[in-house]
Amino acid sequence: MRAVIQRVSSASVVSDGVLTGRINEGLMLLLGVAKGDEELDAELLAAKISKLRIFSDENDKMNKSVKDIGGSALVVSNFTLSANYAHGNRPDYFGAEAPERANALYEYFVSLLKKEISIVETGVFGAHMDISMVANGPITIVMDSDVLRRKGK
Repeated sequence: MRAVIQRVSSASVVSDGVLTGRINEGLMLLLGVAKGDEELDAELLAAKISKLRIFSDENDKMNKSVKDIGGSALVVSNFTLSANYAHGNRPDYFGAEAPERANALYEYFVSLLKKEISIVETGVFGAHMDISMVANGPITIVMDSDVLRRKGK
């Protein structure tokens, strides 16, 4: 499971023409579910992301988490994070999990994040989405649950 984490001043998502999520200061998350991902991947990412210290403290040091600042999260599913771009110029997405399983893991991830962060908004799984955001920093981190799994071994 991969997440692209962006620190934002604000973000919103319009899914199939309907506003489905809007946040102020917090995290914009693109979440990709790969074949073989399981609940543990969602648990590892949600725990790490909710505690990730990428917001400034009173000394202007990145020392606070989204929880510490009372921030929000906007989570958007994104199967293209599993793109294979090694051959040719058109990526394939065979590494992405099947939609039904991917949606279940996406929803599980969101439910875990909601236990840690007071406001969690989402897009609509499988919909065409237009995302607007005001990046803050910019601070962008790409996180892979495989890296977190290796750390635990």
